Amino acid sequence: MRSVETPEFAGMVFHEVRARSILNKVSGKSALPFRWTINPYRGCSHACRYCLAGDTPILLADGRTRPLAELRVGDEIYGTERQSSRRRYVTTRVLAHWSTVKQAYRLTLRDGTQLIASGDHRFLTDRGWRHVAKSAERRRRAVLASGDKLVGTGHFAVAPKQTVEYRSGYLSGVAGGFGEPSEPRVLQRVREYLTGEDSISLPVERPLVPSEEWRKGFVAGVFDVDGEFARGDLLVARTGRANVSTICEALLRMDFRFTVEDLGHRSGVQRIRLRGGLAEQLRFLHTVDPVRTGDGELAGTAIKAADRLAIETVEPLGLEMPMFDITTGTGDFIANGVVSHNCFARNTHTYLDLDSGQDFDTQVVVKVNAVEVLTAQLRSPRWTHEHVAMGTNTDPYQRAEGRYKLMPGIIRALANSGTPFNILTKGTVLSRDLPLLREVSADVPVGLGVSIALVDRDLQRSLEPGTASPQARLELVRKIVDAGLPCGVFVGPVLPGLTDSVEQLDALLAAISATGATGVTVLPLHLRPGAREWFATWLAREHPELVPSYRQIYARGANADIRYRRWLGRRVGPLLRKHGLAGNEDRSMRKEEPTWPKGSLVSIPEQAASAPQEQLELL
Repeated sequence: MRSVETPEFAGMVFHEVRARSILNKVSGKSALPFRWTINPYRGCSHACRYCLAGDTPILLADGRTRPLAELRVGDEIYGTERQSSRRRYVTTRVLAHWSTVKQAYRLTLRDGTQLIASGDHRFLTDRGWRHVAKSAERRRRAVLASGDKLVGTGHFAVAPKQTVEYRSGYLSGVAGGFGEPSEPRVLQRVREYLTGEDSISLPVERPLVPSEEWRKGFVAGVFDVDGEFARGDLLVARTGRANVSTICEALLRMDFRFTVEDLGHRSGVQRIRLRGGLAEQLRFLHTVDPVRTGDGELAGTAIKAADRLAIETVEPLGLEMPMFDITTGTGDFIANGVVSHNCFARNTHTYLDLDSGQDFDTQVVVKVNAVEVLTAQLRSPRWTHEHVAMGTNTDPYQRAEGRYKLMPGIIRALANSGTPFNILTKGTVLSRDLPLLREVSADVPVGLGVSIALVDRDLQRSLEPGTASPQARLELVRKIVDAGLPCGVFVGPVLPGLTDSVEQLDALLAAISATGATGVTVLPLHLRPGAREWFATWLAREHPELVPSYRQIYARGANADIRYRRWLGRRVGPLLRKHGLAGNEDRSMRKEEPTWPKGSLVSIPEQAASAPQEQLELL
């Protein structure tokens, strides 16, 4: 419907939408103890603050480039993902595209590449993701510095203009190739050049002194007939001897390195192999612009950092200008030859794991008709009044709720229909609705859960920027219990070597016990992709001495090693018993998955409900 920025929510953009449905069915394969969820908001922690100038060329899945401003949802482009020990190029899709206005910075690399970006944008270096500039809110974050090596291929070459000379060269290359054009797109280009505006007449003669544009067209034409991708190389294969000298001269003038291989054929057929790896392959494709660019041919190639991609300068331009950004399936894209972070929203634009330190500079999608749609869905004769969970994907009591006040209507609609529900949050806005929650708890079962990771305020500011303080969340638990409602506490994430000492856990559990919480579950840090990279960068900067132990504990994936989990269980068990919080929770630490704390769920025995960490995205 509209996008809104307000002074009281500085740095946030609310996208108001009308939703068709509010009740979301959980996948049948999920281990969660409920089948339905409600998410009145969809937030993403990176949003449009991470953006680039609209003319920045973006690498498409067909090998060509397109300006960032001209990308559209659904376009296939290249991103990256980690495969085994290496990060490699993969194809992905544009899931969202938008624009904003931001202060502009110019990045200049050693090879001459220039990029215009906002200060909040991030690029991948050989030492991890780095922001362009320091935060205006004075939050600590890793920023680019002179000498940092970016990861990628280097700047993209400019495609040739479709001049008469280029088209004449292209037709000469197609006609002179050893093979025959069979690719429909090649035949279509030939037809356009022969019959379209400023058409070329046959026969096409080679000029005595070819121009640069003619040479580019000629090489493109030969490649479209005889070229191929093979074993990571770009080949102009099975080329007649008559063409070899013309091709070699053109490649030399364009400063390409190559080898000529004799295939031992009586006809004199030879093969030209381009050297220089992926960077030179892309430069070839962009410089001569053949039709056959090889859809997805680069997938699987490992990305690299290089001295030529080192940062020379990062300078503010002293002006605001339009910026653009996208969301992709991989969380990144290739901007003018370097790996660029995008809005990290998933396809559903859900919250990220805030406990892993993702920024809280949110763009929030607000389903302004949530109450109206939910009321209609609950009236359906097909609705069986099953337990509904809120807060396991997006926090219903995030800051936006203070403005839109959707939860009171949602709570009333659920209660009026006889539907039990539970809420998990780390937002203190919930205290506003305590009188209502107490009222409806007389009609339907209600479960409430609050996550509290630690009591160290300085560490909390660093890891959970923008969230309520531990003290505020402890007070929220106390208010919930004083209102006569159950409240289970998720102690998570426990950070190995940082918050897992006996002293720290004892202090936190003592504070939780003092609130009267009905149950506690302890969750070790869960490092899912995306959060893993951010946390690794933060850890190397703030606590480098812990990096080796984290590599060992999280060597096998997102979950902590089972040996660490068992060790943590043995440490936590006596403390839970000491503070009267044990119940069955200490024994649950020996299981593969911890249980939901008593009071946080309804309709089922809490001790029987496992809490798979990868599903608890809020935590």
